[in-house]
Amino acid sequence: MGFNEDENELLPRMYRFVRDSFFGNGVYLMSGRKLFRQPEELESYVVDEKYLGGGQEANPIVTENAKEGGDEELLSAKKEGLETAEDDSSSDTDDLIIVDWDGENDPENPQNWPTYQKAIFATLVGFLTFSVYVASAIYTPGLEDIMIEFNVSETVAIVPLTMFVVGYGIGPMFLSPITENAAVGRNYVYISTLFIFFILQIPTALSKNIASLSVLRLISGFFASPALATGGASMADVIRFPYIPVGLCAWALGAVCGPSFGPLIGGVLTVKRDWRWTFWFMAMLSGSALVILTFFLPESYGKTLLYRKAKRLRNLTGNTKITSEGELEIKSMNRHQLIIDILWRPFEITLIEPVVMLINVYIALVYSVMYLWFEGFPIVFAQTYGFPLVTLGASYISLVIGILLGGLIYMVYVYQKFTLKVLKGEGFVPEVFIPMSIFGSILLPTGIFIFGWTAAKDLHWIGPMIGAGIFGAGALIIFQTLFNYLSSSFYRYLASTFASNALFRSVIAGCFPLFGRPLFDNLKTDRFPVGWGSSILGFISMAMIAIPVFFYIYGPQLRARSRYAN
Repeated sequence: MGFNEDENELLPRMYRFVRDSFFGNGVYLMSGRKLFRQPEELESYVVDEKYLGGGQEANPIVTENAKEGGDEELLSAKKEGLETAEDDSSSDTDDLIIVDWDGENDPENPQNWPTYQKAIFATLVGFLTFSVYVASAIYTPGLEDIMIEFNVSETVAIVPLTMFVVGYGIGPMFLSPITENAAVGRNYVYISTLFIFFILQIPTALSKNIASLSVLRLISGFFASPALATGGASMADVIRFPYIPVGLCAWALGAVCGPSFGPLIGGVLTVKRDWRWTFWFMAMLSGSALVILTFFLPESYGKTLLYRKAKRLRNLTGNTKITSEGELEIKSMNRHQLIIDILWRPFEITLIEPVVMLINVYIALVYSVMYLWFEGFPIVFAQTYGFPLVTLGASYISLVIGILLGGLIYMVYVYQKFTLKVLKGEGFVPEVFIPMSIFGSILLPTGIFIFGWTAAKDLHWIGPMIGAGIFGAGALIIFQTLFNYLSSSFYRYLASTFASNALFRSVIAGCFPLFGRPLFDNLKTDRFPVGWGSSILGFISMAMIAIPVFFYIYGPQLRARSRYAN
């Protein structure tokens, strides 16, 4: 039963994206469900017999004809039946009909979308993530101008960077779990928060003092957060399980590369205009993303799509026994329980799950080093090697190159060790990702030490860039292996798990730039300005190698005792 496949193929190929977008759903509701109709509302749809009650025939046009005035008595009888059924529904829940997809190949299931549609969806989510992530450090090339204009120290001038990173660490704790509510889904949260983020760039560009700039950056980070924390969950919505690690890595490339592109873009804008133009650029970039995604980013959360389908089938058949898994989850909790479930779950997962806690600490360290280098790179390439502002921004591309190489290595490994085995039905354990995580954890301090001890006036500038590239490769591999370890272990609560991770890594990493300059200045030598400062980070990274080793040995036991693990 379901939508006729031949007729479905006649629809414009991207029609589904527009129909299920924020724009399409809005038009659908405002038009009284006459425009952008769903498959269940088309004449060709045949209702599955399991959804019918009271001896009705599997004919979806009965209700439509009645609405047109062909049978007012039928509509009246149906309305009375609905009212009676609603009175009795609270006491009779044993025979509820749970809505599911119309077969394994239902084209409405995001996991059944054609590959090119999944690629377009991944591009849209990646564009959304990049559009807000690049904002974190885009203004840093203008620090000196801000110091002069607002008469503040360098540490104070870096506070807006910290505020933004802290904001997008706090935001997911409140916003991302809402996307796991079937009545809301992903799209409404994405579009509404992106709109607010876009608007906030205007007063940010017009800031009159460092206090207003810092506060606006904090709020901007908060509303930028859903893309950063829930983007991975959106990718998991459309990708079948064996391919999730590869898909998450492809999405993460845009997320991790975003902060590294920020100083390059900001350097050009600061030289050509001034530091305020970095925020005007962000307004244009996020505004463009808002327009594109409003019209073309479809809802992808399966529970939300089935929740809406259940409502349509109830209207179509008059059978109030029809419901969905997501709807049952909502009805099982009162308002107090619902608020606790949405807002407390990420905190609870972090506090009671040692796996989540340790991974959050480790990834927070990696992010901290990355953001600390927004202070270290100017010391090395501007002060030591005399790079001008734009060239200084270009030096961050060494991180991007390393990240891309790390992503390539990781995707080849995970496809061989995970995807192919799952496709063959051999099964897997989440610890399959850990050997590559150990490899990445070795690359991490290696890159840090090379960066610190090759940065000298009498040595070529390519040395620290190579070190930064090795660090970038190790960072990407660690991110992906541990993110996939989390997603494989806590698949049912993916958004909440990622939200808790975002809080840890962002709040801790956001504070590191505040003491980056004193760290390097107080430990510098005449020849190596960042040698010993980098070494401290390198030694901490070496100690952290114990975390993936610990998971490799004791991971199964930890997951067996977990309340939230799959």
